[in-house]
Amino acid sequence: MSDRDLRPVGDTQVLASVSNAARLLKEFGKGDREIGVSELSRRLGLGKSTTHRLLHTLTVEKLLEQDAETGSYRLALTMHELGTSVQSAIDLHSAANPVIEQLRNITKETVQIAVLDGRHVVYVERRESPQTIRLFGRVGHRNDAHATSTGKVLLAHLPAEELDALLAGWRLPRKTQYTISDQATLRAQLLVVRSQGWAENVNESEVGVASIAAPIRDTRGTVVAALSIAGPLTRMEGATLRRYVRPVTEAAAAISRRMGFAEAPARKEGSR
Repeated sequence: MSDRDLRPVGDTQVLASVSNAARLLKEFGKGDREIGVSELSRRLGLGKSTTHRLLHTLTVEKLLEQDAETGSYRLALTMHELGTSVQSAIDLHSAANPVIEQLRNITKETVQIAVLDGRHVVYVERRESPQTIRLFGRVGHRNDAHATSTGKVLLAHLPAEELDALLAGWRLPRKTQYTISDQATLRAQLLVVRSQGWAENVNESEVGVASIAAPIRDTRGTVVAALSIAGPLTRMEGATLRRYVRPVTEAAAAISRRMGFAEAPARKEGSR
């Protein structure tokens, strides 16, 4: 990289090529469905050859696509998928906030929301327990999906082909002596989790820690996140842990409703 690839912005420097690519993409947010090379070159104040290279790169990366007849460019499906992901994250944050605050206040334990990222969960929301002895963590923290209650919930609700692809070649890391480390046992437990609607973790990710989790669904009924209550085993063991099944499943259902999910009413016995 040479100095020509950098340009100053405030007190720092940015890559000129990346900056130009970002500027180019933003042009498609101004109401134009398709834009040609010449028009983009004029708007950005760049040469046609530079503009064409940017367009070609973004097309290869499937962020743009070119109309074969007109030669103009438009946003590709990937950009719409990214936009949907951003909206889902905003919707989840807005829907979850009041519910997890209330759940933390009722249970006095740490409340977390996680999403699946490959073979890991990422915690995107967290409310700390007000108690002196509590768990320590942060938003953005990652953990192995198979060793957490949130991860089990998210894995359990994957379509079968996606779960098979994820498990292929996955040697489950053993975090403690209690961690599930073989796929047969994990698959059996995931079937139970999917059936009962919640998952638990006792000593599996860290000795002395327990949690219980339930699924959060979007407007289509797809499980997009998992809500958990977590705490030290001294307060969350056996019957005490199971006492949190109802609060966590009800809170997850409340968030799901706020996300637009409408659960189908139960059919009456003998109805058709």
